[in-house]
Amino acid sequence: MVDDIATGLLSLNDVIPRSLVRVGRAEVGLVDPLPRLTVLAPTGSQLFAGFEGELSAHGDRTLLLGPTSAANLNSLRNLLPWLCPRPLGTRASAGFGDRLGLATPGHIRALRTSGVPLAPIFAQQSIREMDRTGRSPQEVLDDATWGTFREGWREGFGADADHLKTPDDVDACIAAGYTFFTFDPGAYVDDSAETADASALRAALGSLPWEDLEDRQDDLRRRYLNTTFHAEGHEIGFDELSLARAAAKYGGAVAHVARLNRHLAATREEGAFEVEVSVDETESPTTHAQHVYIARELRRLGVRWVSLAPRYVGRFEKGVDYIGDPSEFEADLAVHAAISRTVSPDGPYKLSLHSGSDKFSVYPAFARQSRGLVHLKTAGTSYLEALRVAAVLDPDLFRGIYMLARERFETDRASYHVSAELGHAPGDPGDAELPSLLEQFDAREILHVTFGSVLDEARYRERLFALLRGHPGDYAAGLESHFLRHLEPFASGGTS
Repeated sequence: MVDDIATGLLSLNDVIPRSLVRVGRAEVGLVDPLPRLTVLAPTGSQLFAGFEGELSAHGDRTLLLGPTSAANLNSLRNLLPWLCPRPLGTRASAGFGDRLGLATPGHIRALRTSGVPLAPIFAQQSIREMDRTGRSPQEVLDDATWGTFREGWREGFGADADHLKTPDDVDACIAAGYTFFTFDPGAYVDDSAETADASALRAALGSLPWEDLEDRQDDLRRRYLNTTFHAEGHEIGFDELSLARAAAKYGGAVAHVARLNRHLAATREEGAFEVEVSVDETESPTTHAQHVYIARELRRLGVRWVSLAPRYVGRFEKGVDYIGDPSEFEADLAVHAAISRTVSPDGPYKLSLHSGSDKFSVYPAFARQSRGLVHLKTAGTSYLEALRVAAVLDPDLFRGIYMLARERFETDRASYHVSAELGHAPGDPGDAELPSLLEQFDAREILHVTFGSVLDEARYRERLFALLRGHPGDYAAGLESHFLRHLEPFASGGTS
């Protein structure tokens, strides 16, 4: 039996109040600093067998103080089921990426304060970002889970293995216990199909993996030509050219998603996982006809997914607001949203907004048009809020990070869609100007994409982590304020 009354630990330790839980006659919680796990139970309790740490006697009870280790967390998960990630289905949801593993308390506070009923994904990181931060899938999930325990979040959460590209990536995240698998077939999207002539399109179609697609060109034509797909008053049709472009552009990507999905389904029980499909990291937008093609073909191949991230019109760069015409974006999105609600025989799915951090000008439109079938995905903005703490509390540290970021930007920008220019960012600002760098477009993108280089430098990594661990309240408060701006537009479907 679990309840909220936990008084013995409060009298013995400096326990974080939200973390306190009573399980039968035992109490568990977290103690600052470091933090450390603490367990108080009757002397001789079998509960201690699952935990590691130092024991001390307190009357007829025993106190354990232990590390926030993987072994202790596994025992906590067995004791407290809400610490295990789970599928979230098609409920409106938000992913809170965390490059440092310290942001979950702030994310939770923002969710609680906002009151917005978004199902959270607290563990979310791409394999690319794990490589650059030197973290494993297990460490990413464990850090988020400790944050969940610290804040006493019992409403459930998901764990997103983001931008998976290979079966090996999938396996690593299965082993760690992830529940949400984002397949990224971007390497198999042929952007040249958007401008290819008829001869090039014929060649591209001929080279598609038709066996993996379980299809033939004649059968493809029969399914789509002379057929109109209706989506809440919108009509989407195909002619020879639009069908050829859709298949040439996305056929290889569809086949790769099907391969990854079969691999995942062979190792996880049905209902224990959910899938997102992401084709957002490409040069050209996904047309409405191409969206229909992707969804219909994935369904034909047996793929079940809860959310899809097309490449929307305009530009979604890292850590800055939407670049483009918000009205044009909303008009285009309205049709994508209608397709997501109608085109799949399995029922509606969510539209996912990737690179979704700081896109304040289009959140209301996304909330309006998605009608609750939405997944908002954020990542690097939490790292930038960590740098804001440094800019205020340790200007010398922040200046060193910024100057290193300038040195590394031209190399590190290669795998990101950003348009920042070094010459447009301040060169050597004074202490008073440092926090404002996080509001300047070019400096913000420069800092955003160079996180790997910063964390590779022990002199900066160690000082940054020491600062954030020494001032957890400052970091959490900054995140809470920042994420309220992200979440509140979704409170009333974007109507406010």
